[in-house]
Amino acid sequence: MAENEVKLTKLAKCAGCGAKVGAGTLAQLLEGIQVHRDPNLLVGFDRSDDASVYKLSDELALVQTVDFFPPIADDPYLFGQIAAANALSDVYAMGGEPKLCLNIMAVPKDMPPETVHELLRGGYDKVYEAGALITGGHSILDDEPKYGLAVTGFVHPDKMLTNSGARPGDALLFTKPIGTGVLTTAAKADMASAESMARAHRLMTTLNKAARDLMVRRRVHACTDVTGFGLLGHSLEMAQGSGVELEIDVGAVDFFPEAAELAKMGVLPEGMYRNRAFAESSVDPGTAELWQQDLLYDPQTSGGLLMAVDPEDAEALFQELKGAVPSAQRLGTVREYRGGKRIFLK
Repeated sequence: MAENEVKLTKLAKCAGCGAKVGAGTLAQLLEGIQVHRDPNLLVGFDRSDDASVYKLSDELALVQTVDFFPPIADDPYLFGQIAAANALSDVYAMGGEPKLCLNIMAVPKDMPPETVHELLRGGYDKVYEAGALITGGHSILDDEPKYGLAVTGFVHPDKMLTNSGARPGDALLFTKPIGTGVLTTAAKADMASAESMARAHRLMTTLNKAARDLMVRRRVHACTDVTGFGLLGHSLEMAQGSGVELEIDVGAVDFFPEAAELAKMGVLPEGMYRNRAFAESSVDPGTAELWQQDLLYDPQTSGGLLMAVDPEDAEALFQELKGAVPSAQRLGTVREYRGGKRIFLK
């Protein structure tokens, strides 16, 4: 990057999904809003799910989502790719295929046109990689740049996945490493290595398409993508929605090595504290060290898919995922809810 080019991350107070309103605060903001019923609305905002699903026919349902955030990378093309991959992921988490997208963009009035062009090009290229189309969008002027997509996809009504279908005995599989929130926070202070950031950027631009394509061939009972609420925040939503407990083997979690070192030093994003405030009362930390707990609350951007898989299909799917997504992990199991805590770390 030339010295006279704008460093996008310096224009943002928070990076990527770390800018999300906390789950607890969001629930309070939505409290009391009337939910209108429609027999064809299979998933609405009252379900804390990744996208809405509306049944069009016995064989076709519409999946819709929207996601945008401030810069998580200085390179505008890279920022556009990450934001697009992140937005597309919500449709993949529902078992759907994205088809049509709309740009959502806010840019400072003095941002160079070539920077805006590269940002949009990054989004376009990632959407086309997904086999979808960008058909328009909306932009406004704002001192802090932001970019993302509204995404429409399709799924068979009988094959859609939600975050509330996990069953006791299911295995928990996950597809990406944890720690992007810590790394991007450190990068804003020039504390993260180029090697770690290159790997983080590569994974954040990796679509969850391959994981989705394998997942829909197996008996997966629930799925969510892990983004701004962290692994524990999204796990808690799955446990609450499904009426179960989740047991997570901390030793099986793939943490970015440098993120672990930074977390031990106390280099943590603000969103981590919001996620901890939301989920901590429902989590039994067991013997997990503080830095491990912090990373499990770390807000991820364009994170992996967390799946609750039928035990008879779990090993086969895990091996298939390892072939297509080398960072796949087998994190733990789903148990019957016995009252009290919902998440148990071991």
